[in-house]
Amino acid sequence: MERCIAEHPAVLEVAVIGVPDPKWGEVPKAFVTLRPGKAATAQEIIDFCRQRIAHYKCPRYVEFTELPKSSTGKIQKSVLREREWQGYAKRIN
Repeated sequence: MERCIAEHPAVLEVAVIGVPDPKWGEVPKAFVTLRPGKAATAQEIIDFCRQRIAHYKCPRYVEFTELPKSSTGKIQKSVLREREWQGYAKRIN
């Protein structure tokens, strides 16, 4: 899914994690950094994915943000997971 989202012309970087969902337990959420001077909406990113991959693999949510990175420049998905799962008794990894 990350590869699909990264193909969008407005996307600079992307990370996808599972976030809590009352019905399914967990659903995909994409965290996206846009290229300078480019614009996109969450629905546009979701529709872009739906045209290329199975609907159940597409992100349910899209958040536009700077991605947390380690000192070596690697995206820290664990930081995103901690933020999204805060306050939940059970967390799916």
